[in-house]
Amino acid sequence: MIGKIIGARDNLIEIKLEIDVTKIGNLINYHVIFDLEDNSKLVGEIRDINTETALVSLVGEIRDEIFNSGVSKRPSFNSTCRILNKEELKIILGENTLVGKKTLAMGKIPLYGDYSLKVDINDFFSNHFAIFGNTGSGKSHSIARILQNLYHTTDSVPINSNVFLFDAYGEYHRALSKISDHSNKLRYKAYTTNLTFPDSEVLKIPLWLLSVDDIALLLGADNHVQLPIIEKALRLVGIFAKEEDSVITYKNDIIARAVLEILYSGNTPSQIRDQIFAVLTAFNTKDLSLETKLVQPGYIRTLRQCLIIDKDGKLSEMQLVTEFISSFIKEGLELSLPDGTFVYTLENLKEAFDFALISEGILKSDKVYDYANVLKVRLHSLINSDNRHFFSYNNYISKNEYVKELLTSPDGIKAQIVNFNINYIDDRLAKVITKIYSKMLYDYTVSLEDRASFPIHIILEEAHRYVQNDNDTFLIGYNIFDRITKEGRKYGIILGLISQRPSELSETSMSQCSNFLIFRMVHPQDSSYIRNMVPNITSEIVDKLKILQPGNCIAFGSAFKLPTLLRFEMPDPAPKSSNADIAINWYQE
Repeated sequence: MIGKIIGARDNLIEIKLEIDVTKIGNLINYHVIFDLEDNSKLVGEIRDINTETALVSLVGEIRDEIFNSGVSKRPSFNSTCRILNKEELKIILGENTLVGKKTLAMGKIPLYGDYSLKVDINDFFSNHFAIFGNTGSGKSHSIARILQNLYHTTDSVPINSNVFLFDAYGEYHRALSKISDHSNKLRYKAYTTNLTFPDSEVLKIPLWLLSVDDIALLLGADNHVQLPIIEKALRLVGIFAKEEDSVITYKNDIIARAVLEILYSGNTPSQIRDQIFAVLTAFNTKDLSLETKLVQPGYIRTLRQCLIIDKDGKLSEMQLVTEFISSFIKEGLELSLPDGTFVYTLENLKEAFDFALISEGILKSDKVYDYANVLKVRLHSLINSDNRHFFSYNNYISKNEYVKELLTSPDGIKAQIVNFNINYIDDRLAKVITKIYSKMLYDYTVSLEDRASFPIHIILEEAHRYVQNDNDTFLIGYNIFDRITKEGRKYGIILGLISQRPSELSETSMSQCSNFLIFRMVHPQDSSYIRNMVPNITSEIVDKLKILQPGNCIAFGSAFKLPTLLRFEMPDPAPKSSNADIAINWYQE
């Protein structure tokens, strides 16, 4: 027995010690048991202790060999207080409930002689989770260790798992690339944004699988007036991507409508002529161009010649030109958005954009033109940069086939881990690519008839770069990460957030996480944010975060019966996340 109860206030119980604590190791954070008269047990944690008294916080109850967090009663003054035994430790850690279930070795509990903690696979991986900690606190090593524990097992392996890891620094390739050594059923697949990296495929996204929302994010749209232009360009892109003979009626109709709008614009004859010349120089067909011949009784002239301004400063053949152009208008023609059934390129999209600016009559609105021209300039910059390679896919593929290809290793066997190394592109493009893939995977899981039959885990390293309170909701009506965290669990798509700056994360996404591994956190803004945003976290836990050793964390959430101090073993092999060795680099010959 530790001692007798001498006071109680709320969930705090004061104990007068009957043991000599100078002969025992530090008991802070140890769990104690209050044996009650009805054979149930209250579980407490020692919060404070001196040579005479200890302060214990009640954390849960054991009844019928089952532990439940929270308390419904208080111990009486004649209740005994003692250190819990090994069997009770198993109960409060939930080990007795894991019989017959798939489990994951999570880490060791230093407080209880490096006791190995296991958690229910479902309790951890069927919920969104977050791993926070300052740089150097052990986040990368912990996620590598967790995945190695999952795949380096000698028992049955999770061959149908689908983990997509967005690797901000290219750290995890070394740690995860050898999972097939542990089972011939396991495969690791890597994509990279380094165009010359030999060990991985270059990341390539089929452009024709992108939606209006995706293109808006890719081009950095920030105003609603830009969305109709993007949609118009996507409706037009098939005109420029397909053989002219199959779409010439549509193309003639679109060009004719643009020219007619110029003819009816009320501008001066010279402005009308110059604008028509500009349109028909950039966009023309074998039927409709500046060299198209207009046949009249007694003479033949080209359209170019019919646009000559006479000595009175007028377009003398205005009526003739108008009637000729009107003959190409076909009522009832409709253009649909790309449905992913045909290939188009960035160059096709640029042509469609150029024409969309004209066909929408933007020449008459300087303000709208300025908004649209920003998108045109960004698209031009993309086409003329190395980033164009990431949207240059060689062969046609459907969205479903593409998702399956992502998960197929070079030898044709299904991969369980797909690592996207996005270290070699700027943060803006990395954020867009991460969102495009996340939306594609979300759409894929939502489309499955057998809901949640193909679980997908998206793990984001440096998540604060991508999962932010940005303007996506304002622009397109949703943020894909918020949507995944709010709706994804029922479809089997789970988000894992790894970050050193939780205060920069989207509040919605963070609030939906059910499991947390929090390593050393010393920044007061982040500590305060965690205290306010994370459910079931106490001030005592937040205070502990400041003094944790590297590799140690506080684990709590739906997979953990109680907040638990865990120590992760070093992963083998470790991710490439160590600090620069200044001494070696400075002094080597």
